[in-house]
Amino acid sequence: MGAATRVNALDFPNGSREHASASNGCIDPGIDVLREGRAEPFLDRRPTLSSSPVQWGGIALERYAVPALFIPRHEHTNAFLHLVLRESVKYEVNTRSRVLRLISRPGTIFLLPRGTVDEVNWAGPTHRIAVAINPRLLTHVLEETAHESDIELTEHWDLIDRHISALLVEMSADLEEGSPAGAIYGESLANTLAVYLLRRYAVRRITPVVYKGGLPGNRLRRVLDYIAENLETNISLSKLAAIAEMSPHYFSELFKQSTGRSPHKYILLQRIERAKQHLRDPNRSIIDVGLEAGFQNPSHFARMFRQVAGTTPSRFRGDVLSKAV
Repeated sequence: MGAATRVNALDFPNGSREHASASNGCIDPGIDVLREGRAEPFLDRRPTLSSSPVQWGGIALERYAVPALFIPRHEHTNAFLHLVLRESVKYEVNTRSRVLRLISRPGTIFLLPRGTVDEVNWAGPTHRIAVAINPRLLTHVLEETAHESDIELTEHWDLIDRHISALLVEMSADLEEGSPAGAIYGESLANTLAVYLLRRYAVRRITPVVYKGGLPGNRLRRVLDYIAENLETNISLSKLAAIAEMSPHYFSELFKQSTGRSPHKYILLQRIERAKQHLRDPNRSIIDVGLEAGFQNPSHFARMFRQVAGTTPSRFRGDVLSKAV
């Protein structure tokens, strides 16, 4: 059989991995598993797409294509999701003294709790998404679970769930587009995924409490002030939730009730408004305007500006300056 194939550069930001250095912010790359007591990469093939550059908090995603291969026995140190995107392939799983002989098809999902030990033999090539979920994402997404140290998920080796598939594909699409909103959109999707897993696949299923009425005025003002003062940075959902002193899930729900927009959409619109203000100054370059408004690069800025404003930054500037003459 072929050697195990490596997926590298899967990050767990903010020191969320147990073996990451909390003191210097060092992040260990890769979806790691345990083999014979040692932490090793799950696969050794370079991914075609990775969440590493964006650094989503608590979750790592890779998309990759692999040939037929044998993945040696290993233990998952985090909850694990695996989605087959294309091809129908026979595969054999050896886990918990069982041998499962199955056929994957587009949409087949592995949902594995932390601590799962297995080896897998794939009879043919596949295109896939692999995801590792840190326990803190599951425990901290809701107030109801914030006191727990871990959440146990049920084990599935041949699952079809369109909700999970849609979220993973959307997260992949955000990475493919260069994550123009920064980390916050991917983190919003990750939190939606975590809540769904808690409701549907936790051993002890959890139903979130429904809150209404929006954020209290003082908390909303603190969040809006922080956004206004930090638009040029990579604003994270977890940071905004911490400022509001609530879990990411409830913060997102109440923020949208208060503003009419999700956090990532609100931030995007604020960045566009700041860019419009700066474009009125002919001495500022369009590249600098985009960077100062918080866009990662000029192509992101131009694409999102046109999507929201209906025109390009240069044409907007030209129209404004011509009217001022």
